[in-house]
Amino acid sequence: MSLKQFENSTIEYKSLKKAIGKSADLKDLAKTCVCLANTQGGYLFIGIEDKDKQPPIDQKINQEEMNGVIKKLRSLTDSVGLVNPELLTHDNGGEYFVIHIYPSMKTIAITSDGKVYIRVGDECTGIKGEELTRLAHEKGAFQWELVVTKTHISQIEQANISKFTNEIRNSDRVSEFIKNLIDEDILEYYKLIDEGYLTNLGILWLGNFKQRAKLNYPITVQYIVYDENEKKIRKVDWNLNQLNPKELLLDIEKETVELNYSFELPDGMFRKQIRHYAKDVVRELLVNAFVHKSFTISGDIFISLFKDRLEIKNPGGLPLGVTKDNILHQVQRRNPHLIDTFKALKLMESEGSGYDLIYEKLSLDGKLYPKIDSDINYVQVTIYSNIIDNDILQFIDYLNKHYQLNQKEIITVGAVARNKKISGFDLSKILQLGDDRLRQWIDNLLKKNILVTEGKTKGLMYMINPKILSSVEHDLKPSLKTMEEPQLKALIKEDLKLHPNSKISEIHKRMGDFDINYLRRVIYKMAKNGEIYKDGKKKNMVYFLGQ
Repeated sequence: MSLKQFENSTIEYKSLKKAIGKSADLKDLAKTCVCLANTQGGYLFIGIEDKDKQPPIDQKINQEEMNGVIKKLRSLTDSVGLVNPELLTHDNGGEYFVIHIYPSMKTIAITSDGKVYIRVGDECTGIKGEELTRLAHEKGAFQWELVVTKTHISQIEQANISKFTNEIRNSDRVSEFIKNLIDEDILEYYKLIDEGYLTNLGILWLGNFKQRAKLNYPITVQYIVYDENEKKIRKVDWNLNQLNPKELLLDIEKETVELNYSFELPDGMFRKQIRHYAKDVVRELLVNAFVHKSFTISGDIFISLFKDRLEIKNPGGLPLGVTKDNILHQVQRRNPHLIDTFKALKLMESEGSGYDLIYEKLSLDGKLYPKIDSDINYVQVTIYSNIIDNDILQFIDYLNKHYQLNQKEIITVGAVARNKKISGFDLSKILQLGDDRLRQWIDNLLKKNILVTEGKTKGLMYMINPKILSSVEHDLKPSLKTMEEPQLKALIKEDLKLHPNSKISEIHKRMGDFDINYLRRVIYKMAKNGEIYKDGKKKNMVYFLGQ
């Protein structure tokens, strides 16, 4: 057994000192076992230094001491299924051991002193009160995808199996180790089968419409378009279970044509297209609705399109530990193996919830950030079509042309630009950051002089550097000093559309201060090729577009 085999599992690494010896803390290891058992289970590797992901070269483990660890952990936990540890030797010669922790399918795992923990992201978090009720409610949802059905793999069409495994092998997100497995092992690796029988997840991906219909609550979707009076004018249903999750996602994107509509905005003398709803944003929201849906709650996924907004609603609340105030950074997976298949097939972001990408794209398009509503039974995300302010859009465009900004910086600049001037407290709230983490998001922007500050300590305010704002307006004027010929031709046509029968000197005057000889050469070429027409002689020569 190697660590590579577990690259796709929920795992925790602990030093041997944590389990054996004077500095051992078995109560903390018991807490880790409980938090894994209360979510999707996992593997506890003991003897692995987290930063190295390997044991010390000379590390040897006493079998009796190892058995003592598992015995003590069982006494410190309740409703936690712990498999006897397996002693392993790393390629470097060091020894370590692994404990497999089963998910607690129907009961809540606790420590011997009655405390309950769940794994949120990479941390174990204690829960109590109302959260305990939510955990009990979500138990079935956590384990739904791994429930084994009565459908044997021999009852599945080979074409469905081949299609899935071929897509996995063709993905650049999948390791060679996985690609080289036989089909059945690939299906087992992604939890689609268990000892030859399909799991619920396997039925979702490989089954036919009759087999999917036997699932309690498969993925069903309604797309509804409303007019300006919020009267229903179009509806499309996906409720016949004919498509696997990928096919369903692609078919939804094909049929929801209204989501492709765009604004046309002036950009100098050109026009710029801004989609009402960016394709990447819609994709991430749809994928989130699929992979975070509760498959133990009845209900369709609703995609509702109104005149000014798009609402996507899916059954099941936000996963325990995730709220609308930490969703930008917090990762908690209700259906982790479904997520693994979406990632492998390049249908979603490789890490996180995708909300960082959503915030980035909305920042680039000058749109409002998403509005999130949630209770125990549903999550609804709303995004808006309208651009907040064209000036913000122009400012973001300018920064993209002149600076190399990463995702964090784009989101931060977008937040500051929307508010003109904002306190560190309010900026941290928008970015869902603690005060100690805000510096990581703004330091480079301050160093690049994109952001400037005003005031001190609690009165410290952040704003866009006024010098950059003044540069934006200047940058909007078309410049031919660096403009390529195809762009210049389009600009000339746009000018002649507005001002037919113009002399070259008149065109030059309207376009600004640049090399008139370059403009003259391009106009002569366009006239020669029949792209524009001319009339008159020498100094009285004028140019115009054809009819």
